[in-house]
Amino acid sequence: MSSQWEIRFSNSRRLPYFYDSVTQQSTWEIPEGHTEESIRSLPGAKYLDPSNAPGGAADKPDKVRASHLLIKHAGSRRPSSWKEANITRSKEDAIEQLKKFEQELQADSSKDKFAQLASVNSDCSSARAGGDLGFFQRGQMQKPFEDAAFGLKVGELSSIVDTDSGVHLIYRTA
Repeated sequence: MSSQWEIRFSNSRRLPYFYDSVTQQSTWEIPEGHTEESIRSLPGAKYLDPSNAPGGAADKPDKVRASHLLIKHAGSRRPSSWKEANITRSKEDAIEQLKKFEQELQADSSKDKFAQLASVNSDCSSARAGGDLGFFQRGQMQKPFEDAAFGLKVGELSSIVDTDSGVHLIYRTA
């Protein structure tokens, strides 16, 4: 009976371990007949790098791609847009508008539906691209926007996010 070693990850100890799927043995030590180099070719070898541990850096991307639908209000940092030279609506009215879009997106939360709504309704110049902001890294967006975008899974829609620019719905695309 030969061995079929693989590397698995212990969630309780937060460490990789070796598992033989033939004998169903597990060990913390490098299995007999293997070297530091040879274990790097075993299935699951990615767990030998601490940043690939579940919940580690690999689960926290350094950049994301998102689209947004921005509704500005009189209290926004720049209360004007490609649609309106002087935005006078209240923050409450802006939030009400977004709530209607949010309801529409609950019925159809596809990327295409989001882009369609953003291209007509967003106060951001990204409306021309269906709200697409492209890829961005941490530190490039206002903190509430960044936290929401990085907290979403691909294909997920945020709740309403309030920033100095206005109120947003964010759709993570990558």
